[in-house]
Amino acid sequence: MDEKHLAIAAIRKKLVGKTLNYKEVYAIMDQISQKKLGDVLTTYFAASGFSKGFSNEEIYYLTKAMVETGERLKFKGIVADKHSIGGIPGTRTTMIVVPIIAASGFKIPKSSSRAITTPGGTADDMEILAPVTLSKKKIYETVEKTNGCIVWGGSVNIAPADDVIIKVEEVLLFESYDKILISIMAKKIAFGSNHVVIDIPWGDQSKVKKLTDANLLKRKFEILAKRFDIKIEVVMHKTDEPAGRGIGPVLETRESLMVLEQRDDRALDLEARSINLAGHLLELCLESCNKEQKDFVKNQYKNSFNWASSILQSGLALAKMKEIIKAQGGDPDVKSTDLNPGKHSYKVLAEKSGRICSFEMRNLTAVSRILGAPDMKRSGIYLNKKIGEKFEKGETICTLYSEKVYNLNEAKETLLSLPLFRYP
Repeated sequence: MDEKHLAIAAIRKKLVGKTLNYKEVYAIMDQISQKKLGDVLTTYFAASGFSKGFSNEEIYYLTKAMVETGERLKFKGIVADKHSIGGIPGTRTTMIVVPIIAASGFKIPKSSSRAITTPGGTADDMEILAPVTLSKKKIYETVEKTNGCIVWGGSVNIAPADDVIIKVEEVLLFESYDKILISIMAKKIAFGSNHVVIDIPWGDQSKVKKLTDANLLKRKFEILAKRFDIKIEVVMHKTDEPAGRGIGPVLETRESLMVLEQRDDRALDLEARSINLAGHLLELCLESCNKEQKDFVKNQYKNSFNWASSILQSGLALAKMKEIIKAQGGDPDVKSTDLNPGKHSYKVLAEKSGRICSFEMRNLTAVSRILGAPDMKRSGIYLNKKIGEKFEKGETICTLYSEKVYNLNEAKETLLSLPLFRYP
């Protein structure tokens, strides 16, 4: 049986709930990576994982095959990385964490994805500051110069099957927990990462609804990381709203730069989330360091979280981000004030006085995409008010931005059926 027919038979087998062996899994990944199955069969495979799930052994096979059917990068020593499972718009911590870790002296070559279920992925956002479609040679040069990079993994054929599967999932706005796990870990492994922090936001408005599910996913990450000899820490956050106010590429990127610039009007919740993740990652990396390095951090900063905070507050993280932007071919002198949203805007006003009780995350995502994000990078939503903040009748709750008036009008009409927030 040739590879394509083996892949088709394996998909049929999985659809009826049977377990796949490595040869079958490899055939599927190989055919998807070469784009020989087509969208329909690829969708069937994605759906089989969503409805039936995979065993731990199948997850290992899928991750291994996804890595082996693409390119791999190799770096010496400690190679750090962090990844959020996503699903929460307006939470762009990577662009703060990467320069903090790189400024500390650890390597952090960051492979990022484009949007799947949100108005923008990290790669969509970083693209505003610098090219993210880099060759392997350029990635090696950038990391050699700066210790870090933020690039699109698809540009160097890293886990190519994943990018094909992402495209069919994007239409349906879903990812199974197993697929999230495989996708993230395959790209970490392919990029040579060996010290990884995973961020799992959970809550009613997140991809992961319950703490029990978050713990289950955490254990799966730990089991898989052990199979590939990766040191991992999974950080879980109860999340009810975006960590920041901007949703959409330009608005999110602007907020990350504001934190790096330490502006007085920066998003403090985004800063706190970033320092927490950076602190956990520094702590994980220090476990593999010699006693002298550990003692230095302990004596100088007491702990890795203070170290991360110091790197940010001192301006070292901002300087490092400028180095990374320049090395990737962007303008290192770009400032947050240079990044402006679309010229067409609409203010959503409070119908009565009160406080925000909750945001409808799916609706924020849907309306942002109607506005044009992520393709129209200056489109999106700015949250003038967040949960718990007081407002008076007639005050602006949030502002819609778009590059085209047509998209703005479509989004305004959609608000009647897709409310963005709730208040008493």
